Amino acid sequence: MARRAERNRPSKRAGALGQRLVRLREQGARPVHEDMDDSDIVQDAVVECGWGRVLFTQTFQSNEAIIDRLRAEGLEQRDIAFYVRDPHVLLAAAPNELFLDPSHTYRLDLTTYRPKWRKLPGFFVRRLTSLADAEAVNRIYGSHNMVQMNPEFFWSKRDSRALTYFVAEDDETGEVLATVTGIDHARAFKDPERGSSLWCLAVDGQARHPGIGEAMVRRLAEHYLARGATYMDLSVLHDNERAIALYEKLGFRRIPVFAVKRKNPINERLYSGPDPSANLNPYAKIIVDEARRRGIGVEIIDDAAGFFRLSSGGRSVRCRESLSELTSAVAMSLCDDKAATRRLVEKAGVKVPAQMEAAGEEAIKGFLKEHGSVVVKPARGEQGRGVAVDLDDFTDVKAAIAEAKKSSDRVILESYFKGEDLRLIVINFRLVAAAVRRPAEVLGDGTSTVEKLIVRQSRRRAAATGGESNIPVDAETERCVKRGGYEMSSVLPKGERLQVRKSANLHTGGTIHDVTAQVHPTLVEAAINAARSIDIPVVGIDLMVTAPHEPDYVFIEANERPGLANHEPQPTAQRFVDLLFPLSMPASARLAQERRVEA
Repeated sequence: MARRAERNRPSKRAGALGQRLVRLREQGARPVHEDMDDSDIVQDAVVECGWGRVLFTQTFQSNEAIIDRLRAEGLEQRDIAFYVRDPHVLLAAAPNELFLDPSHTYRLDLTTYRPKWRKLPGFFVRRLTSLADAEAVNRIYGSHNMVQMNPEFFWSKRDSRALTYFVAEDDETGEVLATVTGIDHARAFKDPERGSSLWCLAVDGQARHPGIGEAMVRRLAEHYLARGATYMDLSVLHDNERAIALYEKLGFRRIPVFAVKRKNPINERLYSGPDPSANLNPYAKIIVDEARRRGIGVEIIDDAAGFFRLSSGGRSVRCRESLSELTSAVAMSLCDDKAATRRLVEKAGVKVPAQMEAAGEEAIKGFLKEHGSVVVKPARGEQGRGVAVDLDDFTDVKAAIAEAKKSSDRVILESYFKGEDLRLIVINFRLVAAAVRRPAEVLGDGTSTVEKLIVRQSRRRAAATGGESNIPVDAETERCVKRGGYEMSSVLPKGERLQVRKSANLHTGGTIHDVTAQVHPTLVEAAINAARSIDIPVVGIDLMVTAPHEPDYVFIEANERPGLANHEPQPTAQRFVDLLFPLSMPASARLAQERRVEA
């Protein structure tokens, strides 16, 4: 037995892949090409993926060669040394430069995988085919804090034999909802094991359709199965429980394969130890992460409420999410009182809707008759609580007023402006981001009740936003469902969409869509004028508009604590920290800002 094992042991001259071939043969595996030897394999194989490079370390002849390649990592890139056989030895050679990625590797055995393809309602999976697709993929990457890449790279690799890009497209709108990238190992470096790997699976957190992630993984697996691949590997962070649950459901099994990365600002959270912002909500965490990236000190005061202190160079600023000590108590009080805000911005030349305080049935009936449809909302409050939109029946108005009084003693009515809800983020009296907010809606599957669809969609929205967004099953939701011609117990026909809220607030299940590049200058001017009239340095200005690229609008309200995380990939957190700590800005950006002020 010992002599037989000695005969099968690879020689010292054999390369890493040769050793793996011997091990495969010992296990009964059969290489794709029986006549392939170690000299056929591409040595030191690296695949450029746009966001960085994947180093297939089983093709490298030495740890020194791996380290040299990682040291050549590009600026703002994220290289991954994958299939590291002896990570402890590699790390020992450059402990100050490299770290062991805290991810698990999972493998899907394609030799036993059984395709389960079926067309899911509402979307389909296809190849990336245009620069517009590439830009949409970048948008999804940005929303997940993933490294973005030049869209031209996607386009240049569209016909690559080694790289494959799939996207999911909405049947109705044509919007790109998800993306996944695959690498064919046989075509990348003549892998005798005929492997493949999955990278960068990302689904738009606001996608309404269930099963998109699973569909993307299955499509890529079936693509490589058709090419004759024997397995598909992927790497997933050890604490990404939702993703791991999906992979295990699809038949992936964890294998003892490791990845090593270079220490850089992009990877810092993976090797820098416990994150002091781990328990913060997304709106506080995005600011704290940006501050830490710049070397600004962070002290968490109360993570449950989102309070923290930032300190640098003798300067200290307390914040609650995007509300800081730079916002005065007067400005905050103005934003809290919607009627007072309206009067102030109207004096600044900003267009406002007709408004009255809810007092006296006859006055309310007269206001409703004059305007046809109204909005009811508490005079004080936030996050869409107690807001009812597009009410044209007096009975509904009375019920909405009673609900609004649960949030505020004073209730106001406004004339309803039919259009889209636009949120503009103004920091230091400059527009940083603009986004259209759309009300929650569900998509029928032909078997589920409206109530069950709402619960499912609410669960998906909560998962995508860290629990910040969900659809309340309350009187306002029931009213909207009835207005759409259904009951909560009705089965919604397959493929039919039903709007279940009128208010587009994110906290009540609404979705948000970036339109910063499209917003009309008149709307930008209105938002900045409103911010100046309140004299508030950070604010979310809400307008109702006919369309983001058109000038028609009315002012709705100002939010003194806007959710900056909702507007990624726009640089909201960066501009917020710039405001608090201008000396932390890059010198070139600070100089450009000074020039704008002088101009």
